[in-house]
Amino acid sequence: MEVHELKDINNGVWFIFFILGLGTLLPWNFFMTATMYFTSRLRDPSQMEAISVNVTSGEWHHRSLLEAKFNNVMTLCAMLPLLAFTCLNSILHQRIPQNFRVMGSLGVILVVFLLTAILVKIEMAPLPFFTLTMIKIIIINSFGAILQGSLFGMAGLLPTKYTTPIMSGQGLAGTFAAFSMICAIASGSEINDAAFGYFITACAVIILAIMSYVALHKLEFYQYYKSQSGNRVSETKLDLLKKENAAENKPAFNQAEEKQTVSMLNIFKKIWVLALSVCFAFTITIGTFPAVTVDVKSTIADGGAWELYYIPVCCFLLFNLSDWAGRSLTAVCMWPGKDSKLVPILLVARVIFVPLFMLCNVQPRLNLPVFFKHDAWFIVFMIFFAFSNGYLASLCMCFGPKKVSPHEAETAGAIMAFFLSLGLALGASLSFLFRGLV
Repeated sequence: MEVHELKDINNGVWFIFFILGLGTLLPWNFFMTATMYFTSRLRDPSQMEAISVNVTSGEWHHRSLLEAKFNNVMTLCAMLPLLAFTCLNSILHQRIPQNFRVMGSLGVILVVFLLTAILVKIEMAPLPFFTLTMIKIIIINSFGAILQGSLFGMAGLLPTKYTTPIMSGQGLAGTFAAFSMICAIASGSEINDAAFGYFITACAVIILAIMSYVALHKLEFYQYYKSQSGNRVSETKLDLLKKENAAENKPAFNQAEEKQTVSMLNIFKKIWVLALSVCFAFTITIGTFPAVTVDVKSTIADGGAWELYYIPVCCFLLFNLSDWAGRSLTAVCMWPGKDSKLVPILLVARVIFVPLFMLCNVQPRLNLPVFFKHDAWFIVFMIFFAFSNGYLASLCMCFGPKKVSPHEAETAGAIMAFFLSLGLALGASLSFLFRGLV
């Protein structure tokens, strides 16, 4: 069968990768946007007036240590396991069956979210609740890393455009989670009831992702590209062994092992610019969002609805909508090209957003003045910050597997996923510094 005869009927493979991308990041986004629920359960019972703020005077009431450090510790507990397990997946993905990696990861994440939903209804002291929450975040992001790395590896076997639905689905995950939070606030539901709804909704999406993955392997379009990759790998290894054994009298097993090691290094040499670019993109993004941006306070609200919706709308929803728009744009536009030096230059230029957000009305603050007081500044910065992250990072992830030979594409996709996770982990570590400087 010729490649040009093959069609993705009704864009079925594209849509399944979109659902799998959504399932990859939705669990983490529901945790991140449910911070009001988590911090409400971490308040010191003897000081229930904590975290109230007077916008005009800037005087903050006391909040417990667990409550104050929740966002930073949550981000760190998410990103470090994400980095470690993405690294493991990059190394071991050829030794562990794909079905086991993907289905196993989705199954564990589903169980953890069911447990999280159940715990909404169970009273716990702040410290045990904090500890258990961090353990769940570590588990979710460890298996999420394996899932994400496997997914980008799978997409690397297909034409370039099939990385876009993964990135777009991940972008929609944040938008969906933020919109759910806003709906819960608008409904006037108790915070525990809203959180229960978050986590049950996440479970439903994970089940949908499991069903989609099962359906993927029944589609002829995906089966063809997967078999083509397997054939190329087998033929390449066989040819190499024949040539090497003819030139030197060495055991075939050792030859294959040496070639595998060299292959990983050669792949990295071809994609290192894009790999470091996507790493830097997420270092800046996670270093700032949400650790710094979540503490920006409105200067025009006066205790009304705008104050209640300011962070859910202008921080979480606006970031995720703009990020999703940037990721989705790569489906129709991939400028500049994969060999352009403009992509890394634009990503390095994004460092300007760090001081811009620090000089917004972040409260409480100890060191820096407030330079951008009006809410409009924060909104404009957030739109450009998120859109540039989504578009440029998605370009890097799409181009990476296409700079190598077809039989190296899956490994290249896994390496790109590792550097994406490295950026997330570095950003999580830097978030303590960025917030402390304010």
